[in-house]
Amino acid sequence: MATRNWKRFRASNLREAMRACKDFALERKKLSVARIAELMGDVTADTLYGWLSKGRMPVSLVRSFEHVCGANFVPEWLAASAGCLVIAMPKGQKAHAAELHQITEDCSKAVSQLAAFYADPSKVDTAELMELLQRHLEQVAFQHHNVGQYIAPELEFEA
Repeated sequence: MATRNWKRFRASNLREAMRACKDFALERKKLSVARIAELMGDVTADTLYGWLSKGRMPVSLVRSFEHVCGANFVPEWLAASAGCLVIAMPKGQKAHAAELHQITEDCSKAVSQLAAFYADPSKVDTAELMELLQRHLEQVAFQHHNVGQYIAPELEFEA
């Protein structure tokens, strides 16, 4: 099995999101479907295989499934399918100059591609443009939330 770039992975449907969680658990945690089912509690491997093949799972078990797998592709897909953008919560780490410079570069590249798109959409790779725009929105929203959390006592920046 070829390794994926999990940070950039976006599922296109619910079945793909569920299977990606399973693949992530196998690749990163060496967990088989049987072991995932065992760790989830009152679930058999056959039941889990059935859910994965149909792309359906009781919503009350999604969090436990994702907790065991260590990935959260199902709620990301659900949010995206509803037209929402999911942004990872900040860890409270101080941004370094290189990181901020990267945000500026990504923004410049996204806006440049966007201008080219509006000039002639047929000459722009729209999938790449969508990825650039999403990455930029996530980066800026992350920093926005980080700055907003600065006053919270649980968020202390390291020197």
